[in-house]
Amino acid sequence: MVNHLWLKSRFWLDSLSKQQGSHDRQLNEYQHSLTQQFTRSIYDADLMAIDLEMTGLDPINDQIISIGLVPISKGTIPLVRAQHLMISIDGSVGQSAAVHGIVDHQLQDALPIDAAMAWLLRQTQGHILVAHHAPMDMAFIQQSLQNVFGQRLLLPFIDTLMIEKTRYLRQHGQLVEGCVRLGQSRERYHLPVYAGHNALIDAIACAELFLAQVSALGGLKQIKCHELVGLSK
Repeated sequence: MVNHLWLKSRFWLDSLSKQQGSHDRQLNEYQHSLTQQFTRSIYDADLMAIDLEMTGLDPINDQIISIGLVPISKGTIPLVRAQHLMISIDGSVGQSAAVHGIVDHQLQDALPIDAAMAWLLRQTQGHILVAHHAPMDMAFIQQSLQNVFGQRLLLPFIDTLMIEKTRYLRQHGQLVEGCVRLGQSRERYHLPVYAGHNALIDAIACAELFLAQVSALGGLKQIKCHELVGLSK
């Protein structure tokens, strides 16, 4: 469990360390909008499930090619507000197309990474991000923010993989290979099978898993956000 006062002080100190150019103000406003979420219950908080598809697993040398977003609000997943964005890249998607199914010509009219990061900040401002294996997605977002804005953000996130890993270890004592992957985790909550490696579908799958996990842990209105939040920078 992370103390919410510690979280707020981290954000306050981080904002003091930034200069006050236009980009810095934008990033500070983004961070400030998150601090009010920490003491809210999962039911009352503004959350956003996110998934990325990339050309590989290296945040420095690989690139984001698509982002899926879906809000989590009052214990529901309003699909009408779900969004899927394609991002243009330098070079080719290469062999990664075999994983995510996105080929080069589909990215010809996609947004460049600078516009995509600006879009991501607008869409997720005031929302704590929820992802499966969140540190990987956060690493790509942070590297893209560094490339576009020249600095990273202090980003709070909730990792459904880590939640499931903790629960599985308590119940079984040791992990089995693949047992906390998104699909396998969903099976334990009797959630339907979805085709994977599409950013929007995986974001929806993550949101559903998260709500099932929180219900199993004690309930949406009982658990506070700061009890599940991690930080990335």
